[in-house]
Amino acid sequence: EITVAGDARAEQKRIEFPASELERLAGLNADPQEVRRVLGSLGFSVAGQDPKLEIAVPSWRPDIEGKADIVEEIVRILGVDRIPSIPFDRGESPRKPVLTQGQVRTRRAKRALAARGLVEAVTWSFTDKESAELFGGGGLALANPISAELTDMRPSLVPGLLAAAQHNADRGFGDVGLFEVGQIFKGDQPQDQLTAAAAVRRGKSKSFGTGRHWSDHDGAADAFDVKADALAVLAAAGAPMGAIQVVPGGPPWYHPGRSGTLQIGPHVLGHFGEIHPRALDALDAEGPAAAFELILERIPEPKPKPTRAKPPLELSPFQPIERDFAFVVDRGVRAADLVRAAQSADKKLITDVTVFDVYEGEGIAPGKKSIAIAVKLQAREKTLTDAEIDAVATKIVDEVGKRTGGVLRA
Repeated sequence: EITVAGDARAEQKRIEFPASELERLAGLNADPQEVRRVLGSLGFSVAGQDPKLEIAVPSWRPDIEGKADIVEEIVRILGVDRIPSIPFDRGESPRKPVLTQGQVRTRRAKRALAARGLVEAVTWSFTDKESAELFGGGGLALANPISAELTDMRPSLVPGLLAAAQHNADRGFGDVGLFEVGQIFKGDQPQDQLTAAAAVRRGKSKSFGTGRHWSDHDGAADAFDVKADALAVLAAAGAPMGAIQVVPGGPPWYHPGRSGTLQIGPHVLGHFGEIHPRALDALDAEGPAAAFELILERIPEPKPKPTRAKPPLELSPFQPIERDFAFVVDRGVRAADLVRAAQSADKKLITDVTVFDVYEGEGIAPGKKSIAIAVKLQAREKTLTDAEIDAVATKIVDEVGKRTGGVLRA
């Protein structure tokens, strides 16, 4: 009687392998003798002649199914570094940018705020109904909220950042600066979903550091700190900085005497200031705290440039000249209006105007104030004579008087 144990030996698998397959699949051009040597060292039997080989697969390699597996074995032994690097043909037409303008602005805003010492936070896109109504929202209630405290879509990033700052303060980190760039919701239409950049500074969170220090005389973060943060975001986003106006006042959740609005003409870009104590109480948060919030979509699109290269640096070989002026104006006149009036006197020669003093008191009539400015003149063609400098100074005085009613302080 014959007893059969096990299965009959399977027939050896054979694969027809064109010599051109290695270059077609892997881009590797190898010598046929080198291919035979590699396959032989791995246990494959190679028969036939170029351009078509017949390869017998060893019994211990059931993973080899086809020509692509043979190519993989050859490349694995010869080395991937032998495959030449061939760039794709880009064509004649210029490449389109990968990121949209909104994505570029979002990244630049985050980088600018991180560079000013703020830490990025990602807060809920939802908030409670009371906070939504307090910060200018309400009416966007969720049909199926995830909790009783997150019932509405957020109309602002500020309440979430204030809650996160308070959460840190409750755990001993009171001097904290947080920022977020994310979506806010003003309505239920697509155009009502906006991208905002906001930051909150609590306690002694400054751009140069946080906490108490023996050399620190500035105290807690204030409206000027968050104003500088907001201007840094606008500059990084490509806003026309010379056209930005700062108007006193802001939404009701800011302190009325310590807040401002950033705008270009009638178009409001955002707000900044110290948070009103009533708003802090409503959020069960402790102060002092200052914040800003900008809408990135409202920033004007920058003018297209013919090239991404930076323009050449042009420095004047002539010495700049600075002149100081002090004007007496009505108390209600804004310093920014006076600065713009001085700049418009001669846009070619006047390169910078800064305010260095505001004074009210003895020697100034009631209802008036003194604003002192420094004006820099930079000639590019020749050295200015005394007569030319005096002529520009006269233009400045006349323009300021015409636009603001200011007169030179005696």
